[in-house]
Amino acid sequence: MALNDLKDVYTDQLADLWSACSQSREATMALSGAASDQDLKDALDAGAEGILAGMDAIKDLAARHGFDPESEHCKGMEGLVREARDHAVEAEFGSDAARDAMIISQYQRMAHYAIAGWGCCKAFASRLGLGEDARTLDECLSNTYDGDDRMTDIATGKDGVNADAVA
Repeated sequence: MALNDLKDVYTDQLADLWSACSQSREATMALSGAASDQDLKDALDAGAEGILAGMDAIKDLAARHGFDPESEHCKGMEGLVREARDHAVEAEFGSDAARDAMIISQYQRMAHYAIAGWGCCKAFASRLGLGEDARTLDECLSNTYDGDDRMTDIATGKDGVNADAVA
């Protein structure tokens, strides 16, 4: 498909973001299954639910603009998901805390990729005069930032995962 204008770029990137979310949600559930810290498990489970809510938002936007959100496959997230599985789920660790620290690292890499996607799509929607779309995308972006901040707190708090992993 030729991308002739910003509207084409917008819908293409929404479809790519839907694929990224779909892949990262599956990986997030696997990370939750591998985590030992209960706060981390809870945050990952909430993250998976938040990702699903973002996917629902994209489906609504796709219906509004008449495109199939499942038409793209995000190769960027595919690589991040592979890294998350290789480095956090399937790798061997000497301690649960070290694994939990790696889980946070891998989750945040995926979240930062999503932040870029949400932000770009929001900017496109704003430029296109799609105020309702931009508000929806801003909410998804904000939720993703909140999840990322929660992971940072779990990692770096006084009694956080990183402190436990030092030993």
